Amino acid sequence: MINTQDILETINMIREENLDIRTITMGISLLDCADSDAGRACDRIYDKICRKAENLVKTGEEIEKEYGVPIINKRIAVTPISMIFASAGGDPIKYAKTLDKAAKAVGVNFLGGYSALVQKGFAKGDEELIRSIPEALAVTERLCSSVNIGSTKAGINMDAVALMGKIVRESAVLTKDKGLVGPSKLVVFCNAPDDNPFMAGAFHGAGEPDSVINVGVSGPGVVRSALTKIPDGNITDVADVVKKTAFKITRVGQLVASRAAEKLGVPFGIVDLSLAPTPAVGDSVAHILEEMGLEQCGACGTTACLALLNDAVKKGGVMASSHVGGLSGAFIPVSEDAGMIDAARSGTLKIEKLEAMTAVCSVGLDMIAVPGDTPAEVISAIIADEAAIGMVNSKTTAVRVIPAIGRSDDDEVEFGGLFGSSPIMKVNTSSPAKFINRGGRIPAPLQSLKN
Repeated sequence: MINTQDILETINMIREENLDIRTITMGISLLDCADSDAGRACDRIYDKICRKAENLVKTGEEIEKEYGVPIINKRIAVTPISMIFASAGGDPIKYAKTLDKAAKAVGVNFLGGYSALVQKGFAKGDEELIRSIPEALAVTERLCSSVNIGSTKAGINMDAVALMGKIVRESAVLTKDKGLVGPSKLVVFCNAPDDNPFMAGAFHGAGEPDSVINVGVSGPGVVRSALTKIPDGNITDVADVVKKTAFKITRVGQLVASRAAEKLGVPFGIVDLSLAPTPAVGDSVAHILEEMGLEQCGACGTTACLALLNDAVKKGGVMASSHVGGLSGAFIPVSEDAGMIDAARSGTLKIEKLEAMTAVCSVGLDMIAVPGDTPAEVISAIIADEAAIGMVNSKTTAVRVIPAIGRSDDDEVEFGGLFGSSPIMKVNTSSPAKFINRGGRIPAPLQSLKN
């Protein structure tokens, strides 16, 4: 039976507490677009994306009106383009421009999948596509890119790690006059999921259906508001409140995902439970941690609070949806979270503390501005550290760092929109160059042997 109080509570979450559906993402397989001729392959890619996603934006807008739930983004994720590029070769930038053109044609704000999966080594076309990423992100508007360089089963491809430090830096150089948009749309993963609806790391995995709808929910403000009602509750009370709130948030996501799949005539894939913050006041994961009892995010105890939050969100969410996937938990992007921004500005939150937090959160070091003169080997070492955390703990970790070319650690970068702004965080520049340049592969850990 529908409970009137639940309906009123959900309406208040939307109006007062920034509850929204962060994204409806359509995954589209491009495996059947591969061709020995690059021109024909690109034509097939464009035609299939436009055919499958022609009603995606309109459907999202209709559901917004039908249920009164804001749907912030409508997006597309495609098969990692390195798999298609391997068949025909040619100029990878042609594929990038084709994807960007298709994204504009159907009206989505981002398209993810200019990607390569190289955790165990480079297959045909992988390295050439990776080396094209800086130019691809500089000449397109809506394209996002990701590279998976490690996994618990495969270990860490250190040749790819060394290359990605250079790619991140080159991407920043090429877009330094465009708000550093290049590295803000580039994610380096360990254990990348096949069904992630969030950008910039979304791609459509090889084991996914021909097309599918995945939805990412969000509601940090809702969780924080719920916690304000138990100022004297113990830690068990805190966990219970977060679980119950996550259940309600996820039910909204399940409803929207099922309706979108029905209207578009494609399968419903997953709901991603992640608490995805924005720079808006009242929409911060950091403020949830502070509501638990921290003076400011980054203080001692932050990692414990985040572990509690992440676990409770997952426990509440999995009861609310038949299919949960993606990243699912709590995001901690520095520039996209008002509380994280304040903590970084004050010096309470440092990059070393963020790294510790990534051991228990959903993703990793996300949207962090670092000094513009940070060497490529240091960026590679940051990637390696995060990948090691993900590999050993059998979880997804990622790095999205922004070398602020021409600026130092006493400055701040303004990205605008959902990307927000970020103080430039100090980085330990003691050289890891010899380690990074050894190459090879860090072996998979013992816990990978589960067969």
